Amino acid sequence: MDLELKDRVYIVTGATRGLGNATARELVADGAKVIITGRDEKRVEAAAAELGPDAVGFAADNAEPAAAQRLVDAAHERFGRFDGILISVGGPAPGFVADNTDEQWQSAFDSVFLGAVRLARTAAASLGEGGVIGFVLSGSVHEPIAGLTISNGLRPGLAGFAKSLADELGPRGIRVVGVLPARIDTDRVRELDALSGDAEASRAAAEARIPLRRYGTPQEFGRTAAFLLSPAASYLTGIMVPVDGGVRHGF
Repeated sequence: MDLELKDRVYIVTGATRGLGNATARELVADGAKVIITGRDEKRVEAAAAELGPDAVGFAADNAEPAAAQRLVDAAHERFGRFDGILISVGGPAPGFVADNTDEQWQSAFDSVFLGAVRLARTAAASLGEGGVIGFVLSGSVHEPIAGLTISNGLRPGLAGFAKSLADELGPRGIRVVGVLPARIDTDRVRELDALSGDAEASRAAAEARIPLRRYGTPQEFGRTAAFLLSPAASYLTGIMVPVDGGVRHGF
């Protein structure tokens, strides 16, 4: 299938590693150009160099108020157009209700929630018909995940914002989609497994609950996200797509 990505330009935040990076790889492989971001300048430069000449890296923090407009301006200045954004951020601090501090909640709200809202709002003001805004969320949109209380609190709210945004932007021909990863084999998930004190046992228990009996690969996630961002998915909006190996049993 031709995803019609050639020469389209996307911003992918949090793309120095993990799911954002996997998506940027798939977009570039299919002919798109990308602006990738991360908070560490050296890691951003290294990731962009690895992706090749169709990628430009910018050190940016989603929580920084000026970052959103700076990234949209960079897309226009470097590549002459702007077709969409995938808003991906690192997971907030793990912990149960009694563990997480006000500071952790505030930091996560600024980056995970308000930063994402600001990026989406800024992108929407610049996108035209055929544009797309994507959110990397979590299976916690549907079911709380033990030990990830902050994520459980913020991700469902972002899903609600994304749905509202889809309704508002639909008449302009702009789509809004969410991607809900579960156990994808990334550094973040391996770190969460290790919190149990026995990473191998934690992974084995998690895999036993997944119908496909394995963790997903970053590439599998990236391919799904790239399709959703592409013109090939032109009639999909306002949806939350799980990439979870079937672990969610609801319809």
